[in-house]
Amino acid sequence: MSDTNEQSVGLKNPFDSWKSIVISLYMTLIGYGVLVGIPVISTAWVTLLGFSEVEVGRVAGADLGGLSLGAVVTAIFISRVNRRHLVVIGLSLAVVANGLCISVVDYDQVLWLRLLSGIGSGIYTAVAVSSLGASSKPARAYNAMLFAFAFSQALEMHFLPMLSMAGIYSTFIICFLLTIPFIGWIPAHGSAKIADTVADDALSAQPIPKFVPWLCLAAMVVTYINIGAYWTYIELAAASDQADAEWVGQVLTLSSFCSLVGCLFATILSNRYGLLRPLLITLTTMAVIVGMLANGITDQNILISVFSFNCLWIFIDVYQMSTIANVDKTGRFAALMPGAQGLGQIIGPNLAASILGLNWGYSGVFMMCAGAAIVAMLLYAFMYLRFRRTIPALAYAS
Repeated sequence: MSDTNEQSVGLKNPFDSWKSIVISLYMTLIGYGVLVGIPVISTAWVTLLGFSEVEVGRVAGADLGGLSLGAVVTAIFISRVNRRHLVVIGLSLAVVANGLCISVVDYDQVLWLRLLSGIGSGIYTAVAVSSLGASSKPARAYNAMLFAFAFSQALEMHFLPMLSMAGIYSTFIICFLLTIPFIGWIPAHGSAKIADTVADDALSAQPIPKFVPWLCLAAMVVTYINIGAYWTYIELAAASDQADAEWVGQVLTLSSFCSLVGCLFATILSNRYGLLRPLLITLTTMAVIVGMLANGITDQNILISVFSFNCLWIFIDVYQMSTIANVDKTGRFAALMPGAQGLGQIIGPNLAASILGLNWGYSGVFMMCAGAAIVAMLLYAFMYLRFRRTIPALAYAS
């Protein structure tokens, strides 16, 4: 059945199709693969390729910054170009770049190849995230995506350390290529009329200022400065403080399942208190649990910090993505979410690398992470306080 027929017969919104939801969920897991697996990938770059800790920050920043750039490109063209063509372009770039990384190990060349891989991943991921955002119930779709991340993250943390560098790159290549037989499940085009039919009545009736989704994206960038720096360097920081390496590996793997708890409680709290109020508390708590490592890492405090970090990370993403979904029913800004995350991910590791280059140590890195979380909280606090007076439906939306 063609896309046109699918829209007109039975399914008003093709993005509500179970095929569209399934392939979009799979693509987000693969597209964000480097992001969630960056602690073990960073360690592999050090131990297997001999990169310095500063170089790791640059390479991680290039990869995740490419994710941002690819998402921005996608947001520009997604309303005019067949989404399936964008997916083919994105996965082709990612596959070629990862393939070249198998044989190219020089730092300067790897830096550019990881940027290219990130761009491909960004295009690929932005199509998937935008497709979830274009569904009739985007908040539920994003929650399902984050729920699935708990399992994919645990798999990456467990299996990637067992692989060689070539094995890690090959795994990503295979996962991208598995998309090809199912590209037909991706709706080729969106429709502005569809967006109109799925808008939430309480919010669609409100004159939401145009700067609101941009403010949300800016806060997402700042949030991911913290996440990018913390998640890139947590394993290396633990090793520098001589924490037990086997224990740290177990903590990183098991902490992935905290995402399940995060998804459950994030939904319960948002249904009762809305999105913004729990988000403010979550970001404040996040600042505390990343800042606690500034005094040094032990086997005990890394358990508390990493478990709390994974739980709160999911809280934050559920609230941020759902907030954007509430103020942007067309899905256009949803395509920019990987861009905002990727931009934060390039700034965070590079700031951390600069801090280490200045010999301020990991204490400086974790204090910077805490500061970024506080800045993001203040941005959302501004939005909450303003719209509590002017647009209560947005301030208390769940």
